[in-house]
Amino acid sequence: MSIEVVKTCPLGSECEEIKDGKLHRCRWYIEMAGKTQDGTEVNTWDCAIAWQPILMVEMSSTSRNVSASVDSLRNETVKRQDIALQFATGIKNVKTISDQ
Repeated sequence: MSIEVVKTCPLGSECEEIKDGKLHRCRWYIEMAGKTQDGTEVNTWDCAIAWQPILMVEMSSTSRNVSASVDSLRNETVKRQDIALQFATGIKNVKTISDQ
């Protein structure tokens, strides 16, 4: 036995309907196109309010990736600055500029 799932608008509206020979579409009914993690292309219409949780998860994932990249760049920059400091001062085993 399967139960049919019916999605309803909390605002009491229809996403799309034909009236007077014209297609009336809610401004929040939007198309999202992209790729899933396995590379499958997706092209789906749904309410912008319904897309919000998905987009928030995607943004937090992107933010974590950017944070990791910035941290990696910082570490590499510090290493190269230490090498440049050793070369410029002629002092071996210089850890950081603040150690002098």
